[in-house]
Amino acid sequence: MTNEELVKACFDKLGGRANVTAATNCMTRLRIHVQDDSKIDGNGLKNIEGVLGIVHDNPGYIEIVVGPGKCRKCADICAAMGIPVSAEGATENDWKANKEAIKAGQKQSKLKGMLKTFGEIFVPLIPGVIAAGLCSGFATLLTQLVPGYAEDTFWGVVYNLLTLINQSFMTYITAWAGYRAAERFGGTPILGGMLGMITSLAGIDAISQFVGLYNEAQPLDAILRAGRGGVLAVIIGVWVMVKIEKAIRSKMPDNVDIVFTPLLTLFITVIPYVFIVMPATGFISTGLVWVVQQVAMSTSPVVRIIAGYISALLFLPMVAMGMHHGLVALYTVQLETFGYVTLYPALAMAGAGQVGAAIAIYLKAKKCGNQRIRSVIDGALPAGVLGVGEPLIYGVTLPMGKPFITAGLGAGFGGAFVMAMQVASTTWGPSGVLAFPVMTASPVNDAVMCMVFYGIGLIISYIGGFVITNIFVSADEVAAA
Repeated sequence: MTNEELVKACFDKLGGRANVTAATNCMTRLRIHVQDDSKIDGNGLKNIEGVLGIVHDNPGYIEIVVGPGKCRKCADICAAMGIPVSAEGATENDWKANKEAIKAGQKQSKLKGMLKTFGEIFVPLIPGVIAAGLCSGFATLLTQLVPGYAEDTFWGVVYNLLTLINQSFMTYITAWAGYRAAERFGGTPILGGMLGMITSLAGIDAISQFVGLYNEAQPLDAILRAGRGGVLAVIIGVWVMVKIEKAIRSKMPDNVDIVFTPLLTLFITVIPYVFIVMPATGFISTGLVWVVQQVAMSTSPVVRIIAGYISALLFLPMVAMGMHHGLVALYTVQLETFGYVTLYPALAMAGAGQVGAAIAIYLKAKKCGNQRIRSVIDGALPAGVLGVGEPLIYGVTLPMGKPFITAGLGAGFGGAFVMAMQVASTTWGPSGVLAFPVMTASPVNDAVMCMVFYGIGLIISYIGGFVITNIFVSADEVAAA
């Protein structure tokens, strides 16, 4: 029986392909989630050729023992059939239903698909990104609010603990990105993590010196150096690695798969990765940083004001179209290069513009007696203030149409202000009032003033969104919503 036949036979005993909701593997087992547990034929599964045993001690979940090597090949077959690797319960409410309907009507171009993939790689890393950024922000505040912290035992320990947490992510960001990229592309996660970690090791500098690509006078300008290309190199490199891994595994005998497939995969991948992918993506990263410097970090306040306004104005449409995932590349490259992000604070104003627009709509709804829209805003507005904007986007402003535009127009004024003041963040992810602790970095301002300027930007966006929406959205439009 081939692996394809084995998977098909298992599915027949699991209630059919439609009953399988997720499939993944461990070292020896194919792990399956099903929708209806009563459809599982345990005895039938045990009698299938190639099945060494089953473990079925939780409803809706079963482990089928097929042996090392074979379990991974079976999981790959399941993935090729479109079966996800994890089962997630559906949450039903109005704004999420609206979101699904809007997304379903959008054309999925190759560019959008690529940007979405980039975003999906980083979504599981966001808790670490935020934790590291918050610790960096608190450490920066500590240095300014407690001048003698280095000589004080308590504050010295606190500062070093905060720094350790931040460095645990930033030092190995390429490893985390590689691990997650391998998961997303269907490869072995630990191999992706290893390739990512290779990117930042000092041995890259030694190799560069051997082949004459290292710049002793200006190491950062070297064609090949440790960290060159950053996460962009890792994601492209892991994508190539997964292709190589799958090709090798398809030819590898099951009994030696676990030994030779990872060894050959890494050895074959690392050569083009170090000598082609890292230098090439290094030039791309340098170009991205240069563009951000010329716009978001321009020495001209006028350029920064225009850039801030346009950035905040366009961010909501980018979110609605799924294009905002691509911004993660800019955030990451800038964070790796400078240690802070200047674009994100301006984009965070978009959510504040929505809050102002929602308040204006709420007051009009109260006057015209539209209880439905008031109820929606009652539930979505607190989340919007905290920086969770999707309930307002898909529950209020986007379905109504015009408020979606007026919210962005109002948010632009806050974006222009924070970029003019050169506010920068230590991470990305949190926005609204929850983002205050990460808005502590800047090329010119101290941490406290950055937070003050960020707060002023929020207020400007609230007011801007409220005023413009109040002017251009009529009571009749709210009544009909």
